[in-house]
Amino acid sequence: MAFSPEKRVGTMSGILFVAIFAAAATFIAGLTPIKTLGLSPLVIGIVMGIFYANTLHNQLPKEWESGIVFSAKKILRFAIVFYGFRITFQQIGEVGMEGFLVSLIMLASTFILGTWLGYKVFGMEKDTSMLTASGAAVCGAAAVLATEPVLKAEEHKTAIAVSMVVLFGTISMFLYPVLYTAIFEQASGFLHMTAREFGIYVGGTIHEVAQVVAVPASVPNAPEVMSNSAVIVKMTRVIMIAPMLIVLGIYLSYTAKKEGGLAADVKLVIPWFAVYFIAVAGFNSLHLVPENIVNLINEIDTFLLTMAMTALGMGTRFSKFKGLGLAPIYTALGMFAWLVIGGFIVTKVICQIF
Repeated sequence: MAFSPEKRVGTMSGILFVAIFAAAATFIAGLTPIKTLGLSPLVIGIVMGIFYANTLHNQLPKEWESGIVFSAKKILRFAIVFYGFRITFQQIGEVGMEGFLVSLIMLASTFILGTWLGYKVFGMEKDTSMLTASGAAVCGAAAVLATEPVLKAEEHKTAIAVSMVVLFGTISMFLYPVLYTAIFEQASGFLHMTAREFGIYVGGTIHEVAQVVAVPASVPNAPEVMSNSAVIVKMTRVIMIAPMLIVLGIYLSYTAKKEGGLAADVKLVIPWFAVYFIAVAGFNSLHLVPENIVNLINEIDTFLLTMAMTALGMGTRFSKFKGLGLAPIYTALGMFAWLVIGGFIVTKVICQIF
């Protein structure tokens, strides 16, 4: 046990060590050049953790390892639960049926496509394929973090998935404003997108929440409806991570039994933290907690997520990446092409129907 009498001091020291790194990541993410790139503290944290893991890791007292593992596992689940304070069911209602359907279709199709491409086409392990797919399908690094406990995946697989989110999410952040100003705004017919349609498109297809916020801000004279639609659709995708993880848990249990596991040995994997996440979002929808307190909770939650991401980075060694080659990039590129092209088509068709 991490907090048994003989491990308690080492665990607390390890948690404090991770927290110091997370504080540094939070500070760096607040710098103007980093803010402009749309890089969240979570991404900075895992980069710092990976750098440490492959340089000075041997200098860390072994007793502190339990604190790092605790941060990567237990603090992670706690932080995902309280991520629900960022969402209300009213927000989902505001965007209408078209926003909901675009979110649902893009999440499901991207996750299935990414898992199939990674595992069947490019020969990656199933865990790595699913983690990479979840990051592109839902909400970037936070989705990878939420999926990792369900799969019980190793840290280096999480790091691979996050790196793909960073790469293609950053490309999206620069590409989408150009597509809108050069094509969608000027075109006529099917290629034309209103500000609201483009907002739904952005929220339904871009990886990170921070990147979704940055895109409308990069469009000259963008109307408020573009930003509002983008953020609300994005948060609709975020809340869908809970049912996705529950379905994934049922699927993992089913496939384990199908592959020969004894019924007594194969337990249904229900990610209870995902259920609690929905409950917190529902509680937040009642608006019983003052807005300033909710904002404070969200700031603390971001810091806890940064700690979890940093701790995962600290468990990542480059030696574990050997043999993967370019498979993760090819997989992420395939999903990126679907999000940009397929997402445009899905958004236009759904918006025309409704």
